[in-house]
Amino acid sequence: MSAPIIEIKAVTKFFGKLKAVDNVTLEVAKNEFFALLGPSGCGKTTLLRMIAGFSNPTEGQILIDGRDMSAISPENRPVNMVFQSYAVFPHMNVQSNVGYGLQVTGVAKPEINSRVDEALERVGLGEFSSRMPDQLSGGQRQRVALARALVKKPKVLLLDEPLSALDAKLREQMQLELANLQADVGVTFIIVTHDQDEALSMADRIAVMREGGVEQTASPGELYETPRNRFVADFIGKVNLIEGEVSGSTGGKLSVRTDTLGKVTLPFDGNAKGEICLAIRPEKINISKIRRDTKNNIAAAGKIVDWAYYGDNSHMIVASENGQRLGVVIQNTSRDSVDALDIGDEVHLSWSADDMLVLND
Repeated sequence: MSAPIIEIKAVTKFFGKLKAVDNVTLEVAKNEFFALLGPSGCGKTTLLRMIAGFSNPTEGQILIDGRDMSAISPENRPVNMVFQSYAVFPHMNVQSNVGYGLQVTGVAKPEINSRVDEALERVGLGEFSSRMPDQLSGGQRQRVALARALVKKPKVLLLDEPLSALDAKLREQMQLELANLQADVGVTFIIVTHDQDEALSMADRIAVMREGGVEQTASPGELYETPRNRFVADFIGKVNLIEGEVSGSTGGKLSVRTDTLGKVTLPFDGNAKGEICLAIRPEKINISKIRRDTKNNIAAAGKIVDWAYYGDNSHMIVASENGQRLGVVIQNTSRDSVDALDIGDEVHLSWSADDMLVLND
């Protein structure tokens, strides 16, 4: 990671007796797209607002570009913020909306015009400068808000749930546009979101938060494939969790007794004992009406009890012989694949032991 532009050092925030942020330490690199991800009430927006200067830490320190921000007011910090509501002025056209922040700080008009034109071109709104906000789509208004933030050339752009007001298809489009824009302008982006797909598709690194603290900070691939604990595994994507108890460990192999799978042996280099949790992602499970050779694989049998069709894939719920419900995702690779399996079918499941996760907590 390159030199950090944001350093959050042991930051805690109380609101009365409520601890909203709990001893968080993080670094965000220059030109990084960083995501704060977690459920509602986990402290992610409070942390973002402290970076912006709208709230002060009860304990700890926040540095931006090596400078302590404790005595620096929001308007004097080298950051800008894009809010969930966009906050576009309805009585101003696009040009005036984007240039407003420069105008109130006394920038000369020729420079305002030049910087506004440049910002609008960056967000793909060069031809929309004279339009009013009510003549724009939701995605275009969101771009106006981005241009207004970027025109001041901040070192860090803070985004608080910026896509939540958009419909699903436009939100997916804007995720790609935001990631491309960040790479183009070379500004550090920090986004707050509760949407795991949003974070996975855009961010270079993600901090997963729970109850004010950070559970794990890693790249999207590392979070998904090697989550640190049960909470991260369950929050990032879909996962099947199977309870078990360690029965032995030797030579890089772990033996675990489970009610769902019987006794299984997994490759494992860490330390584990007593009750643990095993996890397998639903897309890594093979499903068939016919029992196949499961040598070196883990297997289970059961019956399809629920099924949902999503076009390119289908999600199936299989009740195992001991009653545990296991999710399976299959790709609909042909027109008749959707009819190959149905509710009530007896099926066999199998997956590689290498794909199974061992979670200690």
